[in-house]
Amino acid sequence: MPSDNLKSYLHLHLIVFIWGFTAILGALITLDALPLVWFRMLFAVGFIAIYLYYKKLPLRVPFKILMQFLFSGLVIALHWFTFFHAIKISNVSITLACLSTGALFAAILEPLLYGKKIVPYELFFGLLVVVGLYIIFNVEGNYFMGILTALSSAFLSALFAVINSRLVQSYDATVISFYELSGGVVFFSFLLLFFGSFSVSFFQLSVKDLLYLLILSSVCTAYAFIASTSVMKFLSPYTVMLTINLEPIYGIILAVLIFEEKEKMSFGFYIGAFIILLTVLLNAVIKSRKKTAS
Repeated sequence: MPSDNLKSYLHLHLIVFIWGFTAILGALITLDALPLVWFRMLFAVGFIAIYLYYKKLPLRVPFKILMQFLFSGLVIALHWFTFFHAIKISNVSITLACLSTGALFAAILEPLLYGKKIVPYELFFGLLVVVGLYIIFNVEGNYFMGILTALSSAFLSALFAVINSRLVQSYDATVISFYELSGGVVFFSFLLLFFGSFSVSFFQLSVKDLLYLLILSSVCTAYAFIASTSVMKFLSPYTVMLTINLEPIYGIILAVLIFEEKEKMSFGFYIGAFIILLTVLLNAVIKSRKKTAS
């Protein structure tokens, strides 16, 4: 493997590890999901704005495209809200196991939104995921609402990915991210204003929460997003897809190591999670091989 490729491969694993750590930070931050996501997006917009200024990237886009960016921002904001809310009402392991279904939601959404043909093996994988989820529901029934919230987050994640897959082909990924996160901040600001949440106490963050939020918004959001786009210049889609699908595995392992008893689940949960993760990995492998063959 050439030197640039090896560096990019190791860099990608670091990025995926960082994404897995996002769930850990969500559990450590004491804020509710809505203010947590609002602060995350606000800080991330600031960091990306600094990067845009440094790189002198133009921000001008047509109004119609701007509206699409802002809508995508609402979707990703809702995804993060449901993601962190699921962690708060269940735990990291449950949330990440259910979030793994996002790739298969995308396989359903693409034909619906863009008229692509439904692929038979994706339907089969969808059934396997249902089996995995059924096992988790059966053995972890006390986390019922957490599982439903995490599945909602997976659906929103897939919707965001499908929409963004078209936008990123015509516009700079960093510019898109800036507008999307800005849109998320605006939408959630209106929501917080509506509920009268903005107050002096709202902005009084503990030192630990502020530190975790800065790490979450800078390292896990702004840096990871920009870095993930750069490594794709040197790695094949197969390598990227396969590695990204390791995120839930990293996250679950980290959660067990850090939170110990709170994250130790029943044997049945790990069977269900294994079925889901294996299905997602197989889906990524088959897709990449088909692209390579064509």
